[in-house]
Amino acid sequence: MQSPDLESLTSSFQPQNFLVLVVDDLRQNLKIVGTMLDEAGYGTTFSTSGPQALERVQAARPDLIVLDLMMPDMSGLDVCRTLKANPEFREIPIIFLTASHRQDHLLKAFELGAVDYVTKPFSSAELLARVRTHLELKHTRDQLQLVLSEVQRMATIDSLTGVLNRRCLFDLAKREFERSQRYGSVFTLLMLDVDHFKRINDTYGHMVGDEVLKSLTQAIQRSLRQVDQFGRYGGEEFVIVLPESPLNIARQVGDRLRTISSQLSIPTKTDPISLTVSIGIAAYNPQDKAVEDIFERADRALYQAKAKGRDRCCVWEEVDGSTAPVATT
Repeated sequence: MQSPDLESLTSSFQPQNFLVLVVDDLRQNLKIVGTMLDEAGYGTTFSTSGPQALERVQAARPDLIVLDLMMPDMSGLDVCRTLKANPEFREIPIIFLTASHRQDHLLKAFELGAVDYVTKPFSSAELLARVRTHLELKHTRDQLQLVLSEVQRMATIDSLTGVLNRRCLFDLAKREFERSQRYGSVFTLLMLDVDHFKRINDTYGHMVGDEVLKSLTQAIQRSLRQVDQFGRYGGEEFVIVLPESPLNIARQVGDRLRTISSQLSIPTKTDPISLTVSIGIAAYNPQDKAVEDIFERADRALYQAKAKGRDRCCVWEEVDGSTAPVATT
């Protein structure tokens, strides 16, 4: 979905873009209110009882409800209470129509979540003004929520590749670390680096280099589980967090990612580009003091993979009872 801009938030109000549900057990009242709304340009739909109103809300998804307070079988207050208890519909503004001047009725309506009320008899201008006011408020609130969601997304996503950015990735890894400390579970961390990426940028230019990174991340993302966390750590370096995965599983994942990367062919104006990657792997250890310890071991394993000739995975683990970790291919 395209995020709204300032112009969309301040654009002129268009009644035809909104659907109003009118609920009243008297058809004459429905006709009067419906005619007012129709002449003002709103879309309208109608219900003659509380249960029918709930069905119409489910089917039509109105933008606002004009609701009679006093109805047989199921009152407007009961309809309001039911809708506000449902997260799917609680944000729909409800304006009560009432002939009652009892303060307890009006206080109860607001307590249940109504945004306004109009007493009968009412003027067309009054009702239309209140309908427009609350539709404008809802529209602005909805658009601002979309903007906020987009801002939050941009704060967690790498703008080039569309995967998690460094800060979000580290926060998720820290959360996984704390979960492992609490429950004794295991997780592994893969640090992946594109081999000779500088040479690609120098030969083909940074725009081609960007396409290489995007193609690689798309291929990797398709091969991971939904629970795995994948993000760009910086430059041509990426990190994958594998929850509930011991080193032997992580090694299999690393080998698969290395194979997938080597099978990529990124077209250019001259020859297609082939890739290789180096991967360092480390696992959570109960002796770790912080998640940075795992990142550091994965980084050391990645360095070993580079030193051994690139295009390989190295796992940082203890072997033969040694207290000093060693890298193994």
